[in-house]
Amino acid sequence: MDLLDTLTAKGLRGEVPTREEALAVLATTDDELLDVVAAAGKVRRRWFGRRVKLNYLVNLKSGLCPEDCSYCSQRLGSKAEILKYTWLKPEQAADAARAGVAGGAKRVCLVASGRGPTDRDIDRVTDTMAAIKDADPEVEICVCLGLLSDNQAERLKAAGADAYNHNLNTSESTYGDIATTHTYADRVDTVQKAHGAGLSACSGLIAGMGESDEDLVDVVFALRELGSDSVPVNFLIPFEGTPLAQEWNLTPQRCLRILAMVRFVNPDTEVRIAGGREVHLRSMQPLGLHIANSIFLGDYLTSEGQAGQTDLDMIKDAGFEVEGAGEATLPRHRADIAAASGCGSTGSGCGSTASSGCGTTASAASACGSGGGCGPCGGHGHGDEPAAVPAGIPAEVVANGTPTEPADGLRSDLVKVRRRGAGTELAPNA
Repeated sequence: MDLLDTLTAKGLRGEVPTREEALAVLATTDDELLDVVAAAGKVRRRWFGRRVKLNYLVNLKSGLCPEDCSYCSQRLGSKAEILKYTWLKPEQAADAARAGVAGGAKRVCLVASGRGPTDRDIDRVTDTMAAIKDADPEVEICVCLGLLSDNQAERLKAAGADAYNHNLNTSESTYGDIATTHTYADRVDTVQKAHGAGLSACSGLIAGMGESDEDLVDVVFALRELGSDSVPVNFLIPFEGTPLAQEWNLTPQRCLRILAMVRFVNPDTEVRIAGGREVHLRSMQPLGLHIANSIFLGDYLTSEGQAGQTDLDMIKDAGFEVEGAGEATLPRHRADIAAASGCGSTGSGCGSTASSGCGTTASAASACGSGGGCGPCGGHGHGDEPAAVPAGIPAEVVANGTPTEPADGLRSDLVKVRRRGAGTELAPNA
């Protein structure tokens, strides 16, 4: 039995491949690519059918982060031209969330830049969750605030959060190369705190930062061992103004092989295509849906994504369907295991009848401060829309004024800096 037959058989049984088999997926050739996608697709359909879960990001606080994550447009010292503002008011965040839910999103991901939340920040997010749940009691909420202190995960759970996102991003052996203000162990600790509090654990990675195949396999197996219910896969967007601006080493074929490897290692786990899909998968995005069962709808944190309607059309044209609010995301056996361990809520998340998983950060931008982010922390390109001061936010709290357009000479093929949605006066791209 060859490699793909072996991986398919294991995936259909819910078994995990060996490290050597996972590495072999990344080493396949472009001639074998469609066979790889087809094999991963069989596993995806076994556990998730043809459903695609839609998630929507709301950026509660943008920029101004003290952490030095090399991939992030919100990092300390970043020169990326992104919107910077302090906390959105609960009603502003609820308005933004409604736009995503109206577009078909069943999960709203609330993200804030920074090393980690203060107790006052937890109060702010609690008020925001209440405003969102008042408008739509069925919506799932994932929170991404960075490194958690003791009892903060329990407070978020009690307030109605379903999941917590905190990405590992890369392997333990290379983590020090991309961030020095916190450690890989800090990230693992936060994922464990969230899981221990009964929140669905959402944790993923960023590919394209110069890592080796071994690094990718290491982090994916680590995520499996942590019990992550949702694995967002981000593809680095090399933002101008960040240390990784020159890291252009991904192709659509490489991205599909990475997604397939993640699926084989996590056959019955929500796999989400997160930041960077528009930049790196490009016209091959529909093939990614044959592997992953979850995406973000519309915009990311500080960068524009593909238009929401275009996402919906892509899903339909590829023969998939949007997962409904009443449908379970995780397979029954995973939900039962999660429920027995105390993870997840009765309405959603890990161990629920509704779903689980939140996502990520995005490509080169995947992290909100040390938190790893629920989506890309920024995009950098030539925006067509005029810059806008965040709606309802006093000018004095908008750091450094309104962003200006990038100077000539920067790459034009990057995702545009976000000029719409939460934090602006323009309609969201959902």
